[in-house]
Amino acid sequence: MFNPDPELVTLLQATVAAGASDLHITVGRPATARRDGHLVPFEGVQLLQPHETERMVFSLLNDHQRVELEENLQVDFSFGLEAVGRFRANAYKQRGNYAIALRVIPYRIRSLSELGAPAAAETLLNKPYGLVLVVGPTGSGKSTTLAAMVDRINETKPVHILTIEDPVEYLHNHKLAMVNQREVGTDVNTFTDGLRSALREDPDVILLGEMRDLDSIAITLTLAETGHLVFATLHTNDASQALDRIVDVFPAERRDQIQIQLAGTLQGVISQRLLPAEGGGRVAAYEVLMANDAVRNLVREGKSRQLRNVMISGQQEGMQTIEMDLARLVASGMISMDTATEVSQYPKEVLTQSMTMRAQLQAKATIDSGQSATTGAGTLAKV
Repeated sequence: MFNPDPELVTLLQATVAAGASDLHITVGRPATARRDGHLVPFEGVQLLQPHETERMVFSLLNDHQRVELEENLQVDFSFGLEAVGRFRANAYKQRGNYAIALRVIPYRIRSLSELGAPAAAETLLNKPYGLVLVVGPTGSGKSTTLAAMVDRINETKPVHILTIEDPVEYLHNHKLAMVNQREVGTDVNTFTDGLRSALREDPDVILLGEMRDLDSIAITLTLAETGHLVFATLHTNDASQALDRIVDVFPAERRDQIQIQLAGTLQGVISQRLLPAEGGGRVAAYEVLMANDAVRNLVREGKSRQLRNVMISGQQEGMQTIEMDLARLVASGMISMDTATEVSQYPKEVLTQSMTMRAQLQAKATIDSGQSATTGAGTLAKV
């Protein structure tokens, strides 16, 4: 029976008030929050004992979830606390004891502009059908970006949006669109069952959780082929790795067919990272791959390593590498160069591009202030 432990509620209130993203409860350590990407134990809190973590975990579970935890040794679920917030949780066993990780999910869905998402995200929302992937490591903000994209469609289009999630994270109210959210284990038995039944539920837009296995990927590609706009996530580091993951899950004899299917359905890939900002908090950096003819040909031929070159040359179509966005963030002072180089495979590109962008920003500021400026050749430029 869901009856949240008072001590846990107090910890969750403190987590939300501190602007932290996660709360961890485990034996032998004080309750610990993740703030700006770093784990910080609560001060003045005792080390948690086995009976305390077990009490906190089971206070959040209904009968079905208790059985799943005892049988599978882990369970995913979500819940809300009035006047506190909404949370995604994973309860699990470790070294014979119970532990739980809780992710804070804001009630208010932030807009794409608030998130600093690239303009291409808005472009992808207007595609009539196909597959849109939002990828990145765990904790990179994929769910937040997808929620903003779905909310934008909800506000602007009279369509049926169907989500299949494990668990449901952000709650979407009906606006111009109709939104039905199905949670695995509560509204549908399995993720695959939800995908298989989706065609019979007359959706226009489908939001999935992570594509996890061969069956879910195969059904997702079919849904994207049959006139639906499908949004899905993968835990990969970049766009090319995401496309490789989709193809590689299939046996060798099916990969040529899957590459053709993926090339025909793909609309775009947004890859993102959450990075510590200079003034505190975190900021997202984005990579964008848009499916033009060149991209589709490379996907069809299995030449994913060449996709980065297309992103570099495709800026007019809204494409960008992660290095381009890292350089923008460095040049604007939002992140440090050290932060950018830690996550980039091409740090020299970030350095060169950020120096160029910074010079351009300085020149623009000079022009805007009505002062004279010099060209790179040292001659006086007319302002």
